[in-house]
Amino acid sequence: MINQMLKSVIDMDRSSVVICNLNHTIVYMNPAAIRRYDKRGGVNLIGRSLLNCHNDKSNDIILQVVAWFEESEDNNMIYTFHNEKENKDVYMVALRDEDRKLIGYYEKHEYRDRETAKIYDFSKSLV
Repeated sequence: MINQMLKSVIDMDRSSVVICNLNHTIVYMNPAAIRRYDKRGGVNLIGRSLLNCHNDKSNDIILQVVAWFEESEDNNMIYTFHNEKENKDVYMVALRDEDRKLIGYYEKHEYRDRETAKIYDFSKSLV
């Protein structure tokens, strides 16, 4: 039950969530990510290497971040850049098991635009 609830939290997020294992294989994409990366393959990216989606410089940075995550169980989130066009900050986040062992990572997007929906507007869904 809790696993389905956690999956639902990720699936209802309006931001893209792409989860990778330590082999850099994309193991899950939420619906927002599938839509966002549709032109690059969308759902067909699952099971493929994230490193095939980036240039060499980006891949080097990804590998450095994962190595930093592995250095300490306290190294769990790092700011990677600000996307001016979409007004969002982007972070890489470590995923750890119950023993705090690193098991993967994902990219977190935090949009900075003020919400435009009306408060408690039951006439439409935001997702």
